[in-house]
Amino acid sequence: MDVPERQARGAQAEKLVRTLLERDVGMVATTFVDNAGITRVKSVPVRRLPQLAAWGVGASTSFDYFRFDDWLAAPPGGTAPVGDLRVIPDLRRVVPLAAQSGWAWTPADRYRQDGEPHEGCNRLLLQRLVGDAATDGLEIKAAFEIEWVVSAGDGGDFVSAAVGPGYGMSRLIGVSDYVREVVDALSAEGIRVEQFHPEYAVGQLELSVAAESPVDAADTSVLVRSTIRAVGRRYNYRTSFSPKVEAEGVGNGGHVHLSVWQDGRNLMAGGDGPYGLTLIGDAFAAGILRRLPALLALGAPSVASYLRLVPSHWAGVYGCWGLENREAALRMITGSAGSSEWAANLEVKCVDLTANPYLLLAGLLAAGLDGIAAQARLPAPIDVDPAALGPEELDRRGIQRLPTSLRESTDALAADSVLRSALGSPLIDSVLAVRESEIELFAEASAEEVVRALRWTH
Repeated sequence: MDVPERQARGAQAEKLVRTLLERDVGMVATTFVDNAGITRVKSVPVRRLPQLAAWGVGASTSFDYFRFDDWLAAPPGGTAPVGDLRVIPDLRRVVPLAAQSGWAWTPADRYRQDGEPHEGCNRLLLQRLVGDAATDGLEIKAAFEIEWVVSAGDGGDFVSAAVGPGYGMSRLIGVSDYVREVVDALSAEGIRVEQFHPEYAVGQLELSVAAESPVDAADTSVLVRSTIRAVGRRYNYRTSFSPKVEAEGVGNGGHVHLSVWQDGRNLMAGGDGPYGLTLIGDAFAAGILRRLPALLALGAPSVASYLRLVPSHWAGVYGCWGLENREAALRMITGSAGSSEWAANLEVKCVDLTANPYLLLAGLLAAGLDGIAAQARLPAPIDVDPAALGPEELDRRGIQRLPTSLRESTDALAADSVLRSALGSPLIDSVLAVRESEIELFAEASAEEVVRALRWTH
């Protein structure tokens, strides 16, 4: 980033300042997400936005090694406190916050002091991978499902504030004002909410948003969760997106929906492959399927994640795919008859919202694009719950259980040369350091202790 580009960013921000002041915005928060999935923030008075846009604000390189509890899992050598980065906002997405009066938000990228991209910036990495796909004439669309629970009061225990059966109208009635305010706030922030419903677990809710480009989808995931949390405070609710809020029962997922497009055509439909997949759509899905054990270290990145990944809980814990199969790790969705050309997509079910959304999508794109390059092909689809098949039948069909612990997925990521090449060794090594630190932290912990430690961090 050279001086003329900085000057252009500053001039663009000057125009935004006037608009923001007209909307009574006094402060701007700019965020990035660390390798533990925690959204970190720097903020400035709105009149400082041009300075922020041009020159950024300082942030330690140590954030690459922060654990969920702010412990610094830095490598040996004593260099952790040395060095600085510049957090520079993306002015494309400056959003006045509907649930935080007087505030605006924008996602940020991280650069070195010399203006070059920080090699550990997951958002810039995702932008690069999207660009790589575009070079090959491919457009990726993505969206995150958002599942969460609301708890009454400010205490550390979980006390469900959304009472009633899963998917039940009675649960919706009890939180209808809150839900309406959440959706109104998101709509005011430019987010297209497609549907909402009470989910299966105690106190659990879910909403879906429209598919976007991967970078925009990750930004939206951050903004949606921040907005849900802010609205909840008005109702004296505590909000949790953790994969396990209670040791028993079903946890919160963060399923990812993906589709590949070319020249305006959805390549997940209209082809000669299974359920209408084109060769490219098939290869993209196959690339993800073959790398799922390693991808779980990005998409199910906490010890608590593996308390959620239980067979027959719709968590997708087997490395297989199938049409509308909610027990397969990859669920193929064709949509209703007549809608496939725009609705068909692939759902990745084995991931949750402790993941850094930029990092997870970068891993999924890297795996999918590698599948396309290798002309990979999906195995036969599975049309039953894999847990209903015996060990011999699972072996015959080539279906393996995905990692059952963070240890297993971390080892798989460490050994995956494709992801290391695509994401870069500095980023992979910092991710592994954070994962190893959490594994060590909870080595002797019970499920209840893990759940309690992570309940309110995400």
